[in-house]
Amino acid sequence: MFFSMLNRWAICCCIVGFIVTWYDASMNFSRKSGVLLHPTSLPGSAGIGTLGKSAYAFVDWLLQAGQTLWQILPLGPTGYGDSPYASFSTYAGNPLLIDFDLLAMNQRATPEMIVPPDYIKTEGPVDFGAVVYWKNAVLKQAAAWFLKHGSKSDVDSYKKFTVDNAFWLDDYAAFMTIKEHYDVLAQEQGCAGIWHSFWPKELGAHDLKAVQAWSVAHADAVEVIKVIQYFFFDQWHALKAYANRHCISIIGDIPIFVAPDSSDVWAHQSCFQVDEHGVPKAVAGVPPDYFSATGQLWGNPLYDWDTMKADGYQWWIARIRHMLQLVDYVRIDHFRGFEAYWSVPYGEQTAVHGTWIKGPGYDLFAAIKKELGDIPVIAEDLGVITDEVRDLRDKCEFPGMKVLQFAFSPDEAKQAGMVNAFLPHTFTGPCIAYTGTHDNQTMQGWLCSASDKEVQLVASYCAGEAVSIADARAQVANGTLCKKLVALVFASTACFALIPLQDVFAIGDEGRMNMPSTTGSNWSWRVSASLLTDAEAQKLHYLSYLYGRNIKKGEK
Repeated sequence: MFFSMLNRWAICCCIVGFIVTWYDASMNFSRKSGVLLHPTSLPGSAGIGTLGKSAYAFVDWLLQAGQTLWQILPLGPTGYGDSPYASFSTYAGNPLLIDFDLLAMNQRATPEMIVPPDYIKTEGPVDFGAVVYWKNAVLKQAAAWFLKHGSKSDVDSYKKFTVDNAFWLDDYAAFMTIKEHYDVLAQEQGCAGIWHSFWPKELGAHDLKAVQAWSVAHADAVEVIKVIQYFFFDQWHALKAYANRHCISIIGDIPIFVAPDSSDVWAHQSCFQVDEHGVPKAVAGVPPDYFSATGQLWGNPLYDWDTMKADGYQWWIARIRHMLQLVDYVRIDHFRGFEAYWSVPYGEQTAVHGTWIKGPGYDLFAAIKKELGDIPVIAEDLGVITDEVRDLRDKCEFPGMKVLQFAFSPDEAKQAGMVNAFLPHTFTGPCIAYTGTHDNQTMQGWLCSASDKEVQLVASYCAGEAVSIADARAQVANGTLCKKLVALVFASTACFALIPLQDVFAIGDEGRMNMPSTTGSNWSWRVSASLLTDAEAQKLHYLSYLYGRNIKKGEK
C-alpha cells in the first residue's frame, strides 16, 4: 500500500508519541490535545464572555471536537489595563465573568436587574470600560438583593463559603472596599491611589485593629464583595464539574508575581521586598534582549524568599492548593524566575539596570511536594533559559513549553546554539506544544507578516520538500499553511498539543489577545459563535484521532 512521505512521517510521530506517555502517569501528562481560550472571549453573552450558556456550549463543542483540554488565562479580578496577569488578588475570581442569566435563573437576582443597556453589545470585542461600569453596579445590586431575599439553603451555602475562604476573602473584601473609597479621593486630588501612597498609615500598614475597625464600619460593603465572590466561585465550580464529567480537564494559569496594587502584597507585606511603608525596594522585569533593547519593566514587587522559607513557604503552598481546587493542571508563568529573577531598583524607568538574583530553586518545590504531593504543573520556560533553569524544571519533573511560532526564528536558533529547540523534530523529553501563546501574534498574523524566506521555510518544513515562495504565499493567503502548522503540533511528540482558538480558524492579528508592554485594546477579542460549527469540530476530532491524542477506542 502506498503512503506519502507525510503519512509515513505522521505514523512515526504517532508511534513516538505513544512512547512519551510513560512520563509521570500519576500526574496524567499522557498524550492529549485541547484549545486555549479565555472565558472573556466566549461569544453570545452581553458585553463579555461569561461562565454561562456559551461556556457550557463551548465544552460541548470541545467534546464534539475530540478535545480533552481547555486552557484558560488567570481568573482573577482585573484592574487598569484589563490584564488577567495584573489582578487585585491571586485568590479572587473576576466578577466580570459572572453570568447574569444564571444569577436570575438561580434566584440570586431579578430578571429586571440584568437587562443590559443599549450600549452593551453581544458581538465584537469587549469594551471593558462599558462592561465594568454596567456589570459592577448590577452585581452590587444583586448581592444586596441576595442577602435579603436569597433562599435559606443558598444563604447557608454562602456562609460556609465565607468560612472556608476566610484566609483570603476577609482581606480581599476589606482591600477592595478601602480601595474603592480612597481611589475616589485620589482621583479628586489628581494623584495615584495605590495603598502605600495614599491610604491612612494604619490601613496601609495592614494594622489588624485598623482593618477590623474598617470592616465593621463598612460591613454592608464588605459583605457585598464577599457575595459577589460567592457568585463567581459557585458558577466556576459548576462549569468545571460539567467539563470534568465530559472528560475535559482545565489548565489554569498562575503568574509567578502578583500585582503591586493587590490584597496579596497589602496583607502579606513581610513576604515581599518592600520597606516599612509598603513601597517596593526592587521590582520584577526581564533584561534587554533581541526583543527589546531596554528589557521589560513589569513593576511587580519581588518576594522576600528568606522570609518565605522561614515558615516553609506557606504563602506559596496555600496559593497552589487553592489553584488546584479550581483547575486540573497549573501553568506557572515565568518559571525561570524561581531559579533566578531580574531585580530592578524601584524607580527605574527601564529594566536596563537590573541584576540577576538567585531564587529559591528546588527548595520551594520540595516544600510544596512535601505538603501537597505531586502537583500537575506546566513550566512556562520561554525566553532566555539557562542550563540551571532546565535542570530545575527537570528536577521538578515539570514539562516545559514548545511554541511553534518561535521555531522558524533566526534569533531563537542563535540562542539555542543553532539547533532550534522549538522545531518538532528537535523535541526531547516531556513537553507541551503550542502554535502560539496569548502574547504572540496569531499564527496567521505572523505568517502574513513573516519574510519570504521564513514563509518558504515553514511551507517546505510542513511539506517535507522544497516549496516555492509563490506557493508558500498562496498557502498563507488561503489559511492552509496555518492549519498545517496546527496539524504539526498535533503530530509532535509533545504530551499535550494546545492550540489558541484563533489559530484553529486561521484568524489574523485582529484576533491577537495581547501585545506585551501596550495598553488599550488587549484582552478584548471574542470568537464569533458562527465559527464553532460541527464541521470545524470534526476537523479537530480527526487530528486527535490521526495523531493518537487520547481518543477513546472505537472512535473515528
